Amino acid sequence: MMAERLCLPHQKARRANLGTVTMNREYHAWESSRLGRPMELLVFGHAGLPVLAFPTSGGRFFDFEDGGMVGAVANRIEAGALQLFCLDSADRESWYNHQIPPRQRIVRHNQYEAYILNEVVPFIRQENPDPRLVVVGCSFGGYHAVNLALRHPDIFGGFVSLSGVFDLQDFLDGYYDEDCYFHLPTHYLPRLDDPWYLDRFRAGAYVLVTGWDDPCLGQNQQLDRILSGKRIPHQFYIWDGENTHDWPTWQRMMQQYL
Repeated sequence: MMAERLCLPHQKARRANLGTVTMNREYHAWESSRLGRPMELLVFGHAGLPVLAFPTSGGRFFDFEDGGMVGAVANRIEAGALQLFCLDSADRESWYNHQIPPRQRIVRHNQYEAYILNEVVPFIRQENPDPRLVVVGCSFGGYHAVNLALRHPDIFGGFVSLSGVFDLQDFLDGYYDEDCYFHLPTHYLPRLDDPWYLDRFRAGAYVLVTGWDDPCLGQNQQLDRILSGKRIPHQFYIWDGENTHDWPTWQRMMQQYL
């Protein structure tokens, strides 16, 4: 299926100047049939490994650019080694929307995933012929990256999670059903024994990065233990330093691990 794309009048493409590096930068937007509203994204680069990038909690499609993450890997983007597809989020309509019942929050999250799978992924395939596809995210975006890659290992060959947050039960006010279970990696992964998934996990490339002062350290250590217990190959790094849960550190992590 082709993405329902490029229908808003303010779409545009231009060259982005990042110091001495100039790269292709494209703005795209279309009316999402899954979410029932316009969705926007930015594309950086012209070729190479396609990377789907999630913003932080409730973030916007321009956060990776504004937070210096695009600039951190600008040389590789310009060289045609990476192409970033920076998503908008729907977190404030789902996990963070305490104005609606928890069941409606998880339903909205399912709609957001359907938007990614049925609209964004076909768009990426249209723009970039490379068969690989990985996901990256910081903080709450790290959750999205991990959950999406683990739920759909036939589509996403790996994730890079920077200071990911994985314990989301507090976002559901005590509510819990099958959909909640299957969107919480620390819940479904320990019990997952299906060889279809495990074989694909063991062919994937998974990176967890956090810091010793990161408020999400314990959650990353827990996911590392679960991945290790399932014998799923992955890399896990804990950084020294201060303020590791912030853009300057994530920029350096991005340079090193993506």
